[in-house]
Amino acid sequence: MKQGLLVDTGTVFLYLFCGLLPFAAIAYFLATRKTFSLKFKGQTFHSTSGSYGWYAVVWTLWPALAASLLAAVLSLTGVAHVPGSALVAAALALAAGGLAVGVMKVNPGLRARNIVEGVIVKLLFAASLISIFTTIGIVLSVIFEAIQFFEIVNIWDFIFGTNWNPDEAVVHAAGAASESAEGLFGSVPLFAGTFMITAIAMLVAVPVGLFSAICMAEYASPTFRKVAKPTLEILAGIPTVVYGFFAAITVSPMIVQAAEAIGLQADYTNALSPGIVMGIMIIPLVSSLSDDIITSVPNAMREGALALGAYRSESIKNVVLPAALPGIVSAFLLGVSRAVGETMIVVMAAGLRPNLTMNPLEGMTTVTVRIVDALTGDQAFDSPETLSAFGLGLVLLVFTLALNIVSLLVIRRFRQQYE
Repeated sequence: MKQGLLVDTGTVFLYLFCGLLPFAAIAYFLATRKTFSLKFKGQTFHSTSGSYGWYAVVWTLWPALAASLLAAVLSLTGVAHVPGSALVAAALALAAGGLAVGVMKVNPGLRARNIVEGVIVKLLFAASLISIFTTIGIVLSVIFEAIQFFEIVNIWDFIFGTNWNPDEAVVHAAGAASESAEGLFGSVPLFAGTFMITAIAMLVAVPVGLFSAICMAEYASPTFRKVAKPTLEILAGIPTVVYGFFAAITVSPMIVQAAEAIGLQADYTNALSPGIVMGIMIIPLVSSLSDDIITSVPNAMREGALALGAYRSESIKNVVLPAALPGIVSAFLLGVSRAVGETMIVVMAAGLRPNLTMNPLEGMTTVTVRIVDALTGDQAFDSPETLSAFGLGLVLLVFTLALNIVSLLVIRRFRQQYE
């Protein structure tokens, strides 16, 4: 049954594309050819011949695509099922009718360029609405599932609780324990681990990335810049699982040995190693964006500072960097978002233990790791352990939203000072 449905869907798409594209090409050819016909010899057309061609293409495609979209909506909502052969026949018939109408309407007084540009504006507006509605859909899907979780677990215990033990909640749900599930989903250890590893990563990425950007933008020769910048950006193309191997096999043993050398004890699954490796992974992001922002600062500002007697380093510190600060803050926030959302490196190097501690040499875990662990388990979808992933996602979403609002205020303040 499913195989037949897939074959029918593939056939529909094949016929639509193989049918509509030739119709569109024919419409473009006939409309442009009509502008050079003897019938309108000596008359001046309002638009170019290409505009009339695209006008005919619009008339050819939009009835067929509208019918296809309507059929898809009817099928998805279960209102009606349109057979594939009927849909193909109707779409091709509408395309042929639209082609005839579009070519017939071509005349010197037709403002084809304005109509085509209006269609393009509407398509761009629709594309922006798709992104907006997608964001709204993501937020609503998380909220609705999180509400189910908060009906089981108290939201205050979830936000301020310090004990994360979903396995014990599963035992309680099975009737093997008398302890309530309340107090077993405290998210503080998870967010503490997230903030700890993210802070370590940014302590590595921001100084190194910003200093390398200053070097390439202000001090490096064009030859060195052509070699250094692409080489640095190669780090961004390395898969995160490779970074995870590097953190677990190389960096973690080095940290354990260094800690023992100074009389400290470190776990092989610690928070420091994924933080360092994650910072190395984020360096290209911070460096590339900061370099582009610093390079875009007008040279007149540098030359004015030098003309007033400032050293080159003073002009960079007091003029260039403040002017580029909004972009640098944006690069920093993108790096934070990248670090907060990272999962593989943390799983391989920091472990899965929800440990509330300020010692980066101990094992910790993050919110995203627990979300993946909850959604990939063998529990029922409506179990507290699985629904806890949506609760964690909602809190993380609110936190990142607040962070973005603060960053926008900071960026706007500095942008007003240096515009």
